[in-house]
Order: sequence, then C-alpha cells, then structure tokens
Amino acid sequence: MAADTVPTTEAERDARALHDHDGHRIDPAEIAIGVIIGRTSEFFDFFVYAIASVLVFPKLVFPHLDPLAGTLWSFAIFALAFVARPVGTVIFTAIDRGYGRGAKLTIALFLLGGSTAAIAFLPGYESIGIGAALLLALFRMGQGVALGGSWDGLASLLALNAPESKRGWYAMIPQLGAPLGLIVASLLFMFLISALPAEDFLAWGWRYPFFVAFAINVVALFARLRIVVTPDYAELFENRALQPAPLLETVRSEWKTIVTGAFAPLASFAMFHMVTVYPLSWVFLFTDETPARFLMIEAIAAVGGVIAIIASGYLADRFGRRTVLAATAAAIAAFSGFAPQLLDAGQAGEASFMILGFLLLGLSFGQSSGALSSNFTPRHRYTGSAFTADLAWLFGAGFAPMVALWLSSEFGLIAAGAYLLSGAIVTLVALWLNRELARTID
Repeated sequence: MAADTVPTTEAERDARALHDHDGHRIDPAEIAIGVIIGRTSEFFDFFVYAIASVLVFPKLVFPHLDPLAGTLWSFAIFALAFVARPVGTVIFTAIDRGYGRGAKLTIALFLLGGSTAAIAFLPGYESIGIGAALLLALFRMGQGVALGGSWDGLASLLALNAPESKRGWYAMIPQLGAPLGLIVASLLFMFLISALPAEDFLAWGWRYPFFVAFAINVVALFARLRIVVTPDYAELFENRALQPAPLLETVRSEWKTIVTGAFAPLASFAMFHMVTVYPLSWVFLFTDETPARFLMIEAIAAVGGVIAIIASGYLADRFGRRTVLAATAAAIAAFSGFAPQLLDAGQAGEASFMILGFLLLGLSFGQSSGALSSNFTPRHRYTGSAFTADLAWLFGAGFAPMVALWLSSEFGLIAAGAYLLSGAIVTLVALWLNRELARTID
C-alpha cells in the first residue's frame, strides 16, 4: 500500500477497522450517502452562520451602527470565508500530498468545527468593542480555510464511477446537501426564535445551533473517513485518478478549464444567495414579516429545491448537462426581471419568490458542480476540481448578499435583479465560448 494511504489518525484507523470488519468493498450507493452526509454537514454550518449574520451579528457585533449598516458589515465578514477558501486549498493540498487524505480531512473538519464552536462563545461589542468584529472575522476565515481543505474528492469519485448515461444523475447527488442543510438550519432557528423571548435568543439562544454544527461535523467526519480509507478509493488514489497535484502546476496546465469552470456556474451560484441569505435580510430589515415565519417559508421552498435538484439529474441525462445549464441560466435571467419585486408584495409575494426561486435554483445548482471534472487530465482532476469550486463560490456567491442588499437598499429591488441578471449573462457567455466544454459534457 502506498504511504499516502496508510491511516494516520485514530479516527481513520477506526474507520478502516470497521470497513475491514464489514468485509466488503464500497459501492456507489455508499459513496453517495457519504457525499450527502458530508455536504449536508458543511451546508448546515454555512447556513447557521448565514442566518446568524442577519438575525444576530448586526445587533451583537455592530450595535453602534444602524441595522442596515450593521447587516452590510456582517455580510462583509461573511464573505471572508470565500476569500480564505482558496488559501485553505493551497495549505491542505500540501498536507494531502505529505500525510494523506485522511489526515487532511480530519484536520480540516476539526478546524471547521472548532471555528464554528468558537463563534458560539463570541463576546459582543458591549464587552470588548471592535474586538468582537475582529474575532468574528478570524473565526470566519478559519471556517473558510477549513472548507478549502475539506474537499475529499468524493464528488469526483462518484463521477468516475458514473455510467455514461447517468452522469447528470450522479452530478446532482452532492448538491442535495445544500437544501437539506438549509432546511435543518432554518427550522432550528425558527424553533429557537419562537420558543425564546427576544432577549434570551440574543443572549444565548442563537449560540446553540453552532454547538449542533460541531456535533454534526464529528458524525460527518467519520462517515467520510469510512469511504476515504476503503480499498476502492485507495486504488483510484494510487492510479493517480484522484492524485493531489501541486496547485501552481495545475493552474499552469489547466488554467483554461479552471477559468471556464469558475464562471460557467455563475448564474447558479449568484441565485444561490439570492434565494437563501439575501431575502432573509431584506424581509427582516424592510418589511413587517416575522423572521420565524419567513424561515418556515424558506424551509418549505427548500423542499422544492430538493425535488428540482433530483429532476435536474433526469433532465441532464436526457438533454445534456450543458443544455440544462444554459436553459436554467436563461430562465434565471428572465426571473431576475420581475421576481425580486415580489419580496415587497406581501406574504404571498414572498412565498412565490421563494418557491419559484428554489425551483430554478435546484434545476441549475443540481448540475453546476463537477461539470468540468472530465475536462481535467487525470493528474490534475482532484486539485483542479477543488480550486475551480473555490473560485466559483468566490466570484459567484461570496459577495452576493452584501452587494444585492446594498444595491436594493440604494436603488430598489430591481437593482438586485440586475445583479442576478449579470450572473446569468456570464454563465451563458462562458458556455458559448467554451466549445470544448460543449462537446465534453453534453
């Protein structure tokens, strides 16, 4: 066995022992379960922070500012994770090459869980002044670095095991973690807001979801390690199909694929925040809607997102992944022209915006990940896919809540629609320019 595949942590040894006891090789269904568990835990972390960045941090960390300014600053710190994520990929790729994937994943997920749990102990502005904002920024960057390092290649492993006629179906499986994580996070915050007086929620109630996130990460760590250390995965690793390559070498060799991969899903990633984080901030700041009721709407709409993601797999296998990406980008462009204004049309308008938005998001987001995996050479597939995902999140989603909220507060909701339209246009242009992509993923 290659040195990189030898268990290097106690958790990894336990996972290997359990696998050996089972006496069977991993199959695609188990890989899919591991992928969904891992992505759901990461997105639960993500949405716990996102919801708190609207409901908690403006009052806890920026009480000296007006609510809009405090939320914009909160969103600025929110974006730091996306800036730090490529840094995490650089650091943890080196760990992966030197000490193995199990060690990398263990360190990354404990850093993610530790940073998340540390936020639960965050003191407020009233206690330490601007130090509260600096600590929050530090912990948020810790989350971002960890997310860059938590790339385990399981999505690529699914793609490599996918039959030619089922590539779209396998591509959508990792994406299910986003709406599932949002549903759990939204319902948990909704319960706490409804069950606690406002003073208790702001004093201590909001901290509970961050502890839950840490516990979920521990469970997800073992589930993912159980797959990472299996013979099937090790064999692919040793065959260099999922070999971590030096990042600079990967960028020099695959920069065209990386650039296209970063911008092709821009409509989907921009839409992602336009129906998750941004509408909560707008409704909370500019309407009389209660946060608990809107979180319920968000959770219900996310169920529609789950259904749409599953449907995207069927549609992609029937019509081609590029066709689905292009068609949904065009639909998002049309959506941007009228839908944001629904947020000012009362409860029925809000529900319509969220449900329609999540249906479009699911169809688009379901095929936005890994569309370029087969374009990378085997040597660079693992590192190239990770770095491409980092850039796609940074350009498409990192600053979306802050920019959309600022634009809509200054120029009206139609300006937020214009921002979403720009993402759709970039996606269509990227798909049109890359003829090789068109031939490869159809």
